[in-house]
Amino acid sequence: MNDMPKEEFRKAGHQLIDWIADYLNNIEKFPVLPKVKPGDITKRIPQTPPVNGEEIEKVLSDIDKVLLDGITHWNHPGFMAYFNTTSSGPGILAELLTAAFTSNGMLWKTSPTVTEMEKSMMNWFRQMVGLPENYWGIIYDTASTSSMHAIASAREQLNLGFREKGVAGRKDLPKIILYCSEQAHSSIDKGALLLGVGLDGIRKIPVNEKFEMIPEKLEEAINEDIKKGYKPFCVVATVGTTSTTSVDPVEQIADIAEKYNIWFHIDAAYAGVTAMVPEMRWVSKGWERADSIVINPHKWMFTPLDLSILLTRKKDILKRAFSLVPEYLKTAQDSEVENFMDYGYQLGRRFRSLKLWFIIRYFGVEGIANRLKQQISWAKEFSSWISDAKDFELVAPVPFSTVCFRYNPGNKTEDELNKINEELLEKINTTGKIFLSHTKLYGKFVIRLTIGGIRHERRHIQNAWELIKTIARG
Repeated sequence: MNDMPKEEFRKAGHQLIDWIADYLNNIEKFPVLPKVKPGDITKRIPQTPPVNGEEIEKVLSDIDKVLLDGITHWNHPGFMAYFNTTSSGPGILAELLTAAFTSNGMLWKTSPTVTEMEKSMMNWFRQMVGLPENYWGIIYDTASTSSMHAIASAREQLNLGFREKGVAGRKDLPKIILYCSEQAHSSIDKGALLLGVGLDGIRKIPVNEKFEMIPEKLEEAINEDIKKGYKPFCVVATVGTTSTTSVDPVEQIADIAEKYNIWFHIDAAYAGVTAMVPEMRWVSKGWERADSIVINPHKWMFTPLDLSILLTRKKDILKRAFSLVPEYLKTAQDSEVENFMDYGYQLGRRFRSLKLWFIIRYFGVEGIANRLKQQISWAKEFSSWISDAKDFELVAPVPFSTVCFRYNPGNKTEDELNKINEELLEKINTTGKIFLSHTKLYGKFVIRLTIGGIRHERRHIQNAWELIKTIARG
């Protein structure tokens, strides 16, 4: 009635590590995107669970037989879609150890190492991206969760009794308004929805030709809402928007936020890590004026999903919004320690900081920065190939490692170009050699190529360009 015997576990563990090492070493032999149809994997899984236990060797063998055909290989160097999360070796090892400990870091007492490691890693990371000592950090799962907590803090800062009285049925509340650009990530909208702001309480500020928020339009919107009796409470700037990786003018937005006493949140989920690259320090200019900042190492720091960091200089407001301590969670050490459960809606907390400890120590800050710098240079090179080709065009600037482009052979209407590029993207992805994603900008169907995987080499970028050209011109 006990667990798997030690020797059986040891043997299976060696087999699984060997499998993972071979998988990562030979990953390019797989198509990036699976070729299965909906329901194909379901058919391979029995409809009822086994009554009696099965040998672990059979379970391991079914990785190939059941799972592999339906896996989209995010670790594949041909994966250049979205923001390409990839797992480095040290990150994978840290995940294994996290599972072995299965520690719950809700309180300091429930696992002191989990709490103190997270505090230490937040201090390391704060220094890596150049933030001053008055910033405090916490790890959540994704940027959606981090930004939601930032918006909740912004709402709490109003001191309108949201914690005590809620929102429903109250006639004493003004309409509260959140501001972000037209290019802001949908997680900002979802966070506002969850917190009772509503879609009608979100103002989308126009962007310029570089897809950056226009500060003058932001201030106009704020003044209009104040005249209507509304209460502006939060403005979100994006450093590395999802579609184009554009950078909103942080310092000008900070001026406006300070002028009207509005919580200023920066969504740097994708591009924030580049602040540790000396040549990219410009990206963090003005960050020290933000009330909160989100950065996701799982997007572009070779960290297994999931790990999102929220940095704030107003942790007391965050705590005020969420802290709730029932008797059974009180401990003798509460006055001496930080209990991370007080800073979010989650009670149970994984040992996510262990991944940072492994990754930062293995690669070093310089090693991480050099990899980011090289990938940015490859994106610049790819964008130069697009610019030099007479039948392709760049559709947005390339400040980081994402390139937005489209095929344009000439003498076509916008509708025709959209159809051509949509078909082109489908044909590219059908090859299984690379996987690209898309967006729409002012009605234009645009193809996105993102470089950011730990296994990317320059040859992969060259091969992608040759494939794109060949299919487009064919």
